[in-house]
Amino acid sequence: MLIHYPSESIVCGVDEAGRGCIAGPVVAAAVILPKGFQHPLINDSKKLNEATRKALAELIKKEAKAYSVGIIDNQIIDKVNILQATYLAMHQAIAQIQPIPDLLIIDGNRFKPYPEIAHQTIIKGDATYIEIAAASILAKTHRDDLMEAYSKKFPQYNWQQNKGYPTLQHKKSVWSFGYSPLHRLTFNINKQLSMFD
Repeated sequence: MLIHYPSESIVCGVDEAGRGCIAGPVVAAAVILPKGFQHPLINDSKKLNEATRKALAELIKKEAKAYSVGIIDNQIIDKVNILQATYLAMHQAIAQIQPIPDLLIIDGNRFKPYPEIAHQTIIKGDATYIEIAAASILAKTHRDDLMEAYSKKFPQYNWQQNKGYPTLQHKKSVWSFGYSPLHRLTFNINKQLSMFD
């Protein structure tokens, strides 16, 4: 079972989903949990199956003191690069959360400081602290829901299954049908498609 970050202050977990995709937005979530809140299944979202993630997302939304989501689309990703877009999504989520946290704990080892709020980056934080794991689950489920909705407009890319990640089937679809308006054009998709020449 994951632990709470050891602090009496208001701690906000922050994580993102979709950095490695070739289509769709990058999504970040920020979550403040009540002290003592626990659930044995909450973990890094990548370690959970889809049904468990969705059930836990609803529980987290119900039990959290606060949560918010930031979304940065593929056009901005192409304009500023994926790392900066990830920071933008995280900052967007943090800007919406109330109460204002005393400390942000971020999964990974890099973060652009948010004005006037202290932060701590934690490698594998989503598998260590429940606040980050909860943010991981909300970011992933929110993004998956978006990609499933987009898939209805662009069914040829099978986003309801691959969620925009560069699976072989997804890359073959780009090769066959070309880019959609939601593809990230700076992600060297053409280079990846050279295998189909």
